[in-house]
Amino acid sequence: MTLSSESIVVVAKDQTSCDLGGEAAILDMKQGIYYGLDAVGARIWSLVQVETSVAQICDTLTAEYEVELDRCRSDVLALLEDLVAHQLIEVLDGQAA
Repeated sequence: MTLSSESIVVVAKDQTSCDLGGEAAILDMKQGIYYGLDAVGARIWSLVQVETSVAQICDTLTAEYEVELDRCRSDVLALLEDLVAHQLIEVLDGQAA
């Protein structure tokens, strides 16, 4: 699946996570596998706790960090595609709630 700025994403069911000093630890309870995210990845993880678009994530990150929009979009899409591949987030049809 290819994500775009208009894609709506949200954390998949059967995931639990916690903050570890600004980073995130995620447990996929189906597979029993832990994943770790650095501080920026943890911020993205916090944003996908509710249905949100890739564009909204990028808007938030460019407001909070010193990063160009194109670079932000590229990095966010790469991380989200990895999270989708590991079934940690879901891509939804339609608009964010």
